[in-house]
Amino acid sequence: MTQLSLLGTELQLLPEKAIYIESLQSLLVADVHLGKSETFQVAGIPVSNQVNQDSLDRLQALCIKIQPKTLIILGDLFHSRVSLTQEVIDSWTRFLNAVSIEVKLIIGNHDRALAKRLCQLSIHCCSHLQVDRLLLSHEPCPQPKTLNLCGHIHPCVRIKTKLDQLRLPCFYLDQTQNLLVLPSFGAFTGGYEVALKKGTIAYAIAEETIVSLKG
Repeated sequence: MTQLSLLGTELQLLPEKAIYIESLQSLLVADVHLGKSETFQVAGIPVSNQVNQDSLDRLQALCIKIQPKTLIILGDLFHSRVSLTQEVIDSWTRFLNAVSIEVKLIIGNHDRALAKRLCQLSIHCCSHLQVDRLLLSHEPCPQPKTLNLCGHIHPCVRIKTKLDQLRLPCFYLDQTQNLLVLPSFGAFTGGYEVALKKGTIAYAIAEETIVSLKG
Protein backbone atom coordinates (compact mmCIF):
# COMPACT_ATOMS: atom_id res chain seq x y z
CA MET A 1 0.00 0.00 0.00
CA THR A 2 1.13 3.56 -0.76
CA GLN A 3 -0.32 6.49 1.17
CA LEU A 4 -0.80 9.82 -0.65
CA SER A 5 -2.12 13.16 0.52
CA LEU A 6 -3.39 15.27 -2.38
CA LEU A 7 -5.26 18.56 -1.93
CA GLY A 8 -6.23 17.55 1.59
CA THR A 9 -7.52 14.09 0.62
CA GLU A 10 -5.81 11.03 2.08
CA LEU A 11 -5.61 8.16 -0.42
CA GLN A 12 -4.46 4.59 -0.02
CA LEU A 13 -3.16 3.16 -3.30
CA LEU A 14 -3.58 -0.61 -3.17
CA PRO A 15 -1.63 -3.19 -5.21
CA GLU A 16 -4.99 -4.77 -6.05
CA LYS A 17 -5.42 -1.84 -8.53
CA ALA A 18 -7.78 0.09 -6.29
CA ILE A 19 -7.87 3.16 -4.04
CA TYR A 20 -9.36 3.34 -0.58
CA ILE A 21 -10.46 6.71 0.85
CA GLU A 22 -10.93 6.20 4.55
CA SER A 23 -12.65 9.54 5.17
CA LEU A 24 -15.40 8.48 2.75
CA GLN A 25 -15.23 4.78 3.65
CA SER A 26 -15.14 4.23 -0.11
CA LEU A 27 -13.26 1.75 -2.28
CA LEU A 28 -12.58 2.92 -5.86
CA VAL A 29 -11.86 0.79 -8.91
CA ALA A 30 -12.04 1.56 -12.64
CA ASP A 31 -12.59 -0.29 -15.92
CA VAL A 32 -13.74 -3.77 -14.88
CA HIS A 33 -15.16 -4.51 -18.36
CA LEU A 34 -17.32 -7.48 -17.42
CA GLY A 35 -18.59 -9.32 -20.49
CA LYS A 36 -15.72 -8.41 -22.76
CA SER A 37 -15.14 -12.10 -23.48
CA GLU A 38 -18.80 -12.46 -24.54
CA THR A 39 -18.35 -9.50 -26.89
CA PHE A 40 -15.40 -11.26 -28.55
CA GLN A 41 -17.34 -14.52 -28.74
CA VAL A 42 -20.13 -12.82 -30.71
CA ALA A 43 -17.43 -11.76 -33.18
CA GLY A 44 -16.34 -15.41 -33.49
CA ILE A 45 -13.21 -15.09 -31.33
CA PRO A 46 -13.03 -17.80 -28.65
CA VAL A 47 -12.24 -16.23 -25.26
CA SER A 48 -12.96 -17.95 -21.96
CA ASN A 49 -15.81 -16.58 -19.83
CA GLN A 50 -13.69 -17.27 -16.76
CA VAL A 51 -12.11 -13.81 -16.97
CA ASN A 52 -15.39 -12.30 -15.71
CA GLN A 53 -15.42 -14.49 -12.63
CA ASP A 54 -11.72 -13.88 -12.01
CA SER A 55 -12.33 -10.11 -11.93
CA LEU A 56 -15.36 -10.45 -9.64
CA ASP A 57 -13.56 -12.88 -7.33
CA ARG A 58 -10.70 -10.39 -6.91
CA LEU A 59 -13.15 -7.55 -6.32
CA GLN A 60 -15.09 -9.59 -3.78
CA ALA A 61 -11.92 -10.54 -1.90
CA LEU A 62 -10.87 -6.88 -1.80
CA CYS A 63 -14.26 -5.71 -0.51
CA ILE A 64 -14.20 -8.35 2.23
CA LYS A 65 -10.65 -7.35 3.17
CA ILE A 66 -11.23 -3.56 3.22
CA GLN A 67 -14.88 -3.54 4.39
CA PRO A 68 -15.83 -0.25 2.69
CA LYS A 69 -19.24 1.33 3.11
CA THR A 70 -19.40 2.12 -0.62
CA LEU A 71 -17.85 0.67 -3.76
CA ILE A 72 -17.41 3.35 -6.43
CA ILE A 73 -16.66 2.14 -9.96
CA LEU A 74 -15.10 4.85 -12.13
CA GLY A 75 -16.74 3.73 -15.35
CA ASP A 76 -16.85 0.77 -17.73
CA LEU A 77 -18.19 -1.86 -15.37
CA PHE A 78 -19.54 -3.72 -18.40
CA HIS A 79 -18.07 -3.81 -21.89
CA SER A 80 -20.96 -3.60 -24.37
CA ARG A 81 -24.64 -4.32 -25.01
CA VAL A 82 -23.94 -8.00 -25.61
CA SER A 83 -22.07 -8.19 -22.30
CA LEU A 84 -25.26 -8.50 -20.30
CA THR A 85 -25.81 -12.21 -20.77
CA GLN A 86 -27.69 -14.09 -18.08
CA GLU A 87 -24.42 -15.66 -16.93
CA VAL A 88 -22.78 -12.25 -16.46
CA ILE A 89 -25.85 -10.87 -14.66
CA ASP A 90 -25.98 -13.92 -12.37
CA SER A 91 -22.29 -13.52 -11.53
CA TRP A 92 -22.82 -9.85 -10.71
CA THR A 93 -25.84 -10.68 -8.52
CA ARG A 94 -23.83 -13.27 -6.58
CA PHE A 95 -21.11 -10.67 -6.04
CA LEU A 96 -23.62 -8.14 -4.66
CA ASN A 97 -25.12 -10.72 -2.33
CA ALA A 98 -21.66 -11.68 -1.06
CA VAL A 99 -20.46 -8.16 -0.22
CA SER A 100 -23.72 -6.39 0.75
CA ILE A 101 -22.44 -2.85 0.18
CA GLU A 102 -23.68 0.17 -1.76
CA VAL A 103 -22.40 0.29 -5.34
CA LYS A 104 -22.12 3.53 -7.30
CA LEU A 105 -21.18 3.52 -10.98
CA ILE A 106 -19.91 6.57 -12.79
CA ILE A 107 -21.10 5.93 -16.32
CA GLY A 108 -18.21 5.23 -18.69
CA ASN A 109 -18.16 5.27 -22.48
CA HIS A 110 -18.78 1.51 -22.54
CA ASP A 111 -21.68 1.80 -20.06
CA ARG A 112 -23.69 4.58 -21.72
CA ALA A 113 -25.81 2.33 -23.90
CA LEU A 114 -26.58 0.15 -20.87
CA ALA A 115 -27.49 2.83 -18.32
CA LYS A 116 -31.23 2.04 -18.11
CA ARG A 117 -30.60 -1.68 -17.58
CA LEU A 118 -27.84 -1.10 -15.03
CA CYS A 119 -30.21 0.79 -12.74
CA GLN A 120 -32.17 -2.49 -12.46
CA LEU A 121 -29.08 -4.34 -11.20
CA SER A 122 -28.85 -2.60 -7.80
CA ILE A 123 -26.39 -0.04 -9.17
CA HIS A 124 -26.69 3.69 -8.54
CA CYS A 125 -25.54 5.38 -11.77
CA CYS A 126 -24.31 8.94 -12.23
CA SER A 127 -22.21 10.97 -14.67
CA HIS A 128 -19.70 12.03 -11.98
CA LEU A 129 -19.36 12.53 -8.24
CA GLN A 130 -17.95 15.57 -6.46
CA VAL A 131 -17.17 15.75 -2.74
CA ASP A 132 -15.61 19.04 -1.64
CA ARG A 133 -12.37 19.32 -3.72
CA LEU A 134 -12.53 15.73 -4.96
CA LEU A 135 -13.98 15.00 -8.42
CA LEU A 136 -14.61 11.41 -9.49
CA SER A 137 -15.12 10.84 -13.21
CA HIS A 138 -14.58 8.18 -15.86
CA GLU A 139 -12.54 10.15 -18.38
CA PRO A 140 -9.94 12.68 -17.22
CA CYS A 141 -11.68 15.94 -16.32
CA PRO A 142 -9.17 18.12 -14.45
CA GLN A 143 -10.56 21.25 -12.80
CA PRO A 144 -8.72 24.12 -11.07
CA LYS A 145 -8.08 23.50 -7.35
CA THR A 146 -9.77 20.09 -7.58
CA LEU A 147 -8.35 16.58 -7.34
CA ASN A 148 -9.66 14.47 -10.23
CA LEU A 149 -9.64 10.69 -9.84
CA CYS A 150 -10.58 8.82 -13.01
CA GLY A 151 -10.08 5.73 -15.17
CA HIS A 152 -10.57 5.21 -18.92
CA ILE A 153 -6.90 5.29 -19.94
CA HIS A 154 -5.80 1.89 -18.49
CA PRO A 155 -2.33 3.33 -17.71
CA CYS A 156 0.78 1.18 -17.66
CA VAL A 157 4.49 1.96 -17.66
CA ARG A 158 7.44 0.25 -19.32
CA ILE A 159 10.55 -0.40 -17.25
CA LYS A 160 13.72 -1.08 -19.24
CA THR A 161 17.19 -2.38 -18.46
CA LYS A 162 20.00 -3.31 -20.84
CA LEU A 163 18.79 -6.92 -20.91
CA ASP A 164 15.06 -6.83 -20.22
CA GLN A 165 11.94 -4.75 -20.19
CA LEU A 166 8.74 -5.03 -18.19
CA ARG A 167 5.32 -3.50 -18.74
CA LEU A 168 3.38 -2.90 -15.53
CA PRO A 169 -0.04 -1.42 -14.72
CA CYS A 170 0.18 1.80 -12.74
CA PHE A 171 -1.57 4.64 -11.02
CA TYR A 172 -0.62 7.73 -13.04
CA LEU A 173 -0.37 11.08 -11.26
CA ASP A 174 -0.09 14.34 -13.17
CA GLN A 175 0.78 16.84 -10.46
CA THR A 176 0.41 19.83 -12.76
CA GLN A 177 -3.30 19.03 -13.22
CA ASN A 178 -4.05 17.35 -9.86
CA LEU A 179 -5.08 14.31 -11.89
CA LEU A 180 -4.74 10.70 -10.74
CA VAL A 181 -5.68 7.90 -13.16
CA LEU A 182 -6.40 4.43 -11.82
CA PRO A 183 -5.21 1.28 -13.59
CA SER A 184 -7.86 -0.93 -15.13
CA PHE A 185 -9.17 -3.48 -12.63
CA GLY A 186 -10.44 -6.00 -15.18
CA ALA A 187 -8.35 -9.05 -16.01
CA PHE A 188 -8.88 -8.72 -19.78
CA THR A 189 -8.47 -5.03 -20.59
CA GLY A 190 -5.00 -4.27 -21.97
CA GLY A 191 -3.18 -1.04 -21.17
CA TYR A 192 -1.99 2.27 -22.56
CA GLU A 193 1.69 3.07 -22.04
CA VAL A 194 1.93 6.49 -20.39
CA ALA A 195 4.88 8.85 -20.80
CA LEU A 196 6.79 9.95 -17.74
CA LYS A 197 7.47 13.66 -18.04
CA LYS A 198 8.20 16.47 -15.62
CA GLY A 199 5.49 16.70 -12.96
CA THR A 200 4.25 13.13 -13.40
CA ILE A 201 4.66 10.03 -11.25
CA ALA A 202 3.78 6.43 -12.13
CA TYR A 203 3.01 4.19 -9.17
CA ALA A 204 3.74 0.87 -10.86
CA ILE A 205 2.21 -2.34 -9.51
CA ALA A 206 4.52 -5.34 -9.32
CA GLU A 207 2.54 -8.14 -7.67
CA GLU A 208 2.07 -7.00 -4.03
CA THR A 209 4.41 -4.01 -4.33
CA ILE A 210 3.90 -0.45 -5.56
CA VAL A 211 6.98 1.26 -6.99
CA SER A 212 7.17 5.02 -7.50
CA LEU A 213 8.69 6.20 -10.82
CA LYS A 214 9.08 9.95 -11.34
CA GLY A 215 9.21 11.79 -14.63
